[in-house]
Order: sequence, then structure tokens, then C-alpha cells
Amino acid sequence: MLLVVLLLGLAGTAAELFLLEHYEDWKQIVPLALIGLALVSIVWHIVVPSAANVRVLQALMTLFLFAGAIGMGLHYDANSEFEREMDPSLTGYRLFTESLSGATPLLAPGTMVQLGLIGLVYTYRHPRLESAPIDAGRQEWDV
Repeated sequence: MLLVVLLLGLAGTAAELFLLEHYEDWKQIVPLALIGLALVSIVWHIVVPSAANVRVLQALMTLFLFAGAIGMGLHYDANSEFEREMDPSLTGYRLFTESLSGATPLLAPGTMVQLGLIGLVYTYRHPRLESAPIDAGRQEWDV
């Protein structure tokens, strides 16, 4: 079920980013590229389930967390710059609060964090990651 939720979230987020034309520079392409890589990774995982593709998915979902956090910072910076252009006298707390509610939705990149967490929960203790138990106390010459 979590994998289905992740797939729906990835598809919906990708569609929204394309509709918003979120591909003007390389920074805006990062979430789209991560989503594309995640979709390829999930298809690989469905077709040929293995520990390797579970690890790849975990790595990508960790990148989603970083991308979301960095994206929130970038959105804040863009809002802050816009607010200073509109009113050069803005500083301190007032600039901060105006930047939080600016034209670029500050928490939108949090979707990447949410998707990353869903993916990490899906891969947590995934059966493909379990190796055969090793009996360390038993030796070959024991009967």
C-alpha cells in the first residue's frame, strides 16, 4: 500500500511541477530529476525485486529529504528577494514574516520530504534486505 501511495504522490507531484513550469533552471529541475529516478527505481524494484534496488530507493528517498529542505530554503530566499524589491525598507522580523507568506509557496518543497519519508518507511526492514541468519556459534565439525 505504501508503494502505491508513493507512486501516486510521485506522479501527482511531477504533474504539478510540469504544470507550474518548474524547470526554468537547474535548481528547479532537481525535484523532477529525482522523481524520474525514483519512478525508474520503483519499476526496477517491481520487475526484479532485489536488495540492490531497495538500497537505491533508500538512497533516492534520502536525497528527497535533502532536496525538500534545500527547496524550502530556496523558496524562502526567492520570497525574501521579492519582498525587498517591493519594499526596500523591509528588514528583520517584518521581512521574515513577509517572506514566509510570499508568492513562492514556502512549504511546497515539503512534499519532497513527505515523499522521501513514505519511501523510507516502505523500505524500512524490507524483506529483500534480510540476509540469511548466520549461526555464529556453530562450527562445521560440531555434530
